Amino acid sequence: MNQRHFILYKPDGFLSQFANNQTKRKNKKLLGTLHDFPEGTMAIGRLDEPSEGLLLLTTDGKMSEYIRSEKIEKEYFAQIDGVIDYQSVEALSKGIEISAEGGPYLTKPCKVALLESAPGLPPRQRKIRDERHGPTSWISITLTEGKFRQVRKMTAAVGFPTLRLVRVRIGNIHISEMTPAQVQEVENFDV
Repeated sequence: MNQRHFILYKPDGFLSQFANNQTKRKNKKLLGTLHDFPEGTMAIGRLDEPSEGLLLLTTDGKMSEYIRSEKIEKEYFAQIDGVIDYQSVEALSKGIEISAEGGPYLTKPCKVALLESAPGLPPRQRKIRDERHGPTSWISITLTEGKFRQVRKMTAAVGFPTLRLVRVRIGNIHISEMTPAQVQEVENFDV
């Protein structure tokens, strides 16, 4: 059986799934509305509904498992509330306690860098806020793990809640030239 692989720039406001398992809100936007994916396609990892950026999809379960492993880096750009200080960047990079899987969890050391200016990302479909609400900062966080809402929990733990979160890289795959909702089918993932 030929496996198929897709690179998607997931727009904000979409769930990283093909079926809605929620009983309360049935009007959620799902990945299947963005492209005619073949039967058996699965998202490799997830981005929560307000998050956006690079999402890989495949029909190959082994490939999915490998990319989700700690062998592959995932890089995010996060716009955070306030002007972050060096001590907070350092704390994030060394590992910080968040809640995960029903209890406290110490994140693994990761790469964190302050971005000098806002990255050249496409505008969001839904506005977050503007400068009238106070200053913001942009940071890059590169992880090898992926707990539920990890980046958001990490930045909140050091006092700088995430306003916008964009996954920009998985391994060697970048979204640099993609636009929201764009899908590319590829022969294989070069991670």
